[in-house]
Amino acid sequence: QLQLVESGGGLVQPGGSLRLSCASSGVSLDYYAVGWFRQAAGKEREGVSVISSSGGSTKYANDVKGRFTISRDNAKNTVYLQMDNLRPEDTGVYYCAAETMVGALRSATNWLDADEYRYWGQGTQVTVSS
Repeated sequence: QLQLVESGGGLVQPGGSLRLSCASSGVSLDYYAVGWFRQAAGKEREGVSVISSSGGSTKYANDVKGRFTISRDNAKNTVYLQMDNLRPEDTGVYYCAAETMVGALRSATNWLDADEYRYWGQGTQVTVSS
């Protein structure tokens, strides 16, 4: 069973940076697309960024393009989300999720759809505030 653990959240001032990590315990992430999703208080969970199993393709939500960078190190079974120039509206619980790249995820159109992912971490809080 694939288990994911997020880390790296915290409190940061607007304009600051954080790097989130998503690590798999025991099971290789080599064959999984991994995505980052976030949920603000009172709002639905939304897709932030996804990276393909090979790392060769990525996708970003429009409001994080140019500010966030997703990457992966398959040797370490870890996916990262570098978040720069953070804004108060980036505040929320950030979750990583993984799914094999068969079925719906063969199309990048579905990559930011949380319903397409079976495996989820417990989440890490990111708060952007002065």
